[in-house]
Amino acid sequence: MTTDVLAAGTRTRPVTGGGKLLLFLLALVIVVIAEAIGNVSIPVGTGKIILLPLLWALLLGGAIGLLSPRLPPPLRLSGAMQNAASAYLQPALLIFIAKLGLLVGGSLPKILASGWALVFQEFGHFFGTMVFGLPVALLLGIKREAIGATFSVGREPSLAIIGERYGMDSPEGRGVLAEYLTGTVFGAVFIALLAGLITSLGIFNPLALAMGAGVGSGSMMAAASGAIAAQQTPEVAKEVATFAAASNLVTTTIGTYFTLFLSLPFTIWAYGKLEPILGRHRPDAAGPAPAALDAPVHEEARIGLPETVLAWIMIGAYGLIGNWLTYGVAPDRTVVAGMAIIVGAVLAGYALYLACGRKLPAVLWVSLIGMALTYPATPYAAEIAAMTGKINFLALATPILTFAGLSVAKDVPAFRRLGWRIVVVSFMANAGTFLGAALIAQFFLHAPLG
Repeated sequence: MTTDVLAAGTRTRPVTGGGKLLLFLLALVIVVIAEAIGNVSIPVGTGKIILLPLLWALLLGGAIGLLSPRLPPPLRLSGAMQNAASAYLQPALLIFIAKLGLLVGGSLPKILASGWALVFQEFGHFFGTMVFGLPVALLLGIKREAIGATFSVGREPSLAIIGERYGMDSPEGRGVLAEYLTGTVFGAVFIALLAGLITSLGIFNPLALAMGAGVGSGSMMAAASGAIAAQQTPEVAKEVATFAAASNLVTTTIGTYFTLFLSLPFTIWAYGKLEPILGRHRPDAAGPAPAALDAPVHEEARIGLPETVLAWIMIGAYGLIGNWLTYGVAPDRTVVAGMAIIVGAVLAGYALYLACGRKLPAVLWVSLIGMALTYPATPYAAEIAAMTGKINFLALATPILTFAGLSVAKDVPAFRRLGWRIVVVSFMANAGTFLGAALIAQFFLHAPLG
């Protein structure tokens, strides 16, 4: 969820050492508060919504960013610091991905046994956004902005695809930017609430929902899989994390090509067919091209390799704190060794990423290293799995959402000017990618409903 791709032209504004120290201190305080609050269950009809520590972290981080102008100067979160928080998201995500890779490695036989479910559920991810979002957009009077807003979940690769084909000043460009900003500000919260509510209804196999959680965004996957896992037994919760990670890896690695060659052309075709039926007599809700939706100029925060390594260590430490506060696992020698293995997997994966000229995403390399370490045929795989297994993956998700929250405020001014219709469409697209994949996975898993 970085913002670099959005920039029509980026500029670098350095953050002082004191600013970065304040950022990490704020993150530590937020993690401690969020984990101390813990899980909160809210009944909703026959179901329930569970608010997890990761959601408290996201909301607290966002609140600090929004209230910064009113805080004492030493505590203010400047725009440059918010961009630095966004830059630290990638290190945070890699720690989480390494943990999930370690879970996946030991469960590869079970994942392969799922057969076609994991393969075909990806069609739900890539077409569900359009199936759920496009008709609603047309009924609300949204025109070609609907193409950009509904052909994907609108992460960075989608911005690049639309920007190259149409330009960000086009209706399609404004639509994908609206989807991006909505996902940035509210995506993790929305998908977690939705996933928790759907899980509580008991009509889906939790593994089908786990596959639905792999939407291609690390923070959204963390939020959705956490909401699903929170309602399962410890053993099933591990399987949820495993299948969510496997699905997210597939979505991430093939997502750009799938959206470019299948999702976008299909959405364009569907728009041509549906617009005369659903939207012909509706006024254009977007009106003239608003300057507020033009791609803003974002400040790009750069962090070097030493800072990145330090960030991995700090985020690992935050994860140990959350693991202790919420899951009661004190950071003894075995637990610390398990975290050291997780950080080591990130370092090894990132080294391969650099050695291969950055041609493949770091997420892929880190996932592969994690899977290799716990694959049953690997020496000491059982011992590694036992040590890293003492660290709950949800404890590592909280720091991710903390940095996401601390980076959100910079996008709120643009978000406020979007208009409620495009926001509704964005929510429908996010719901579509989750539910579409879950429905297909449910069918192939042959799980009984009810």
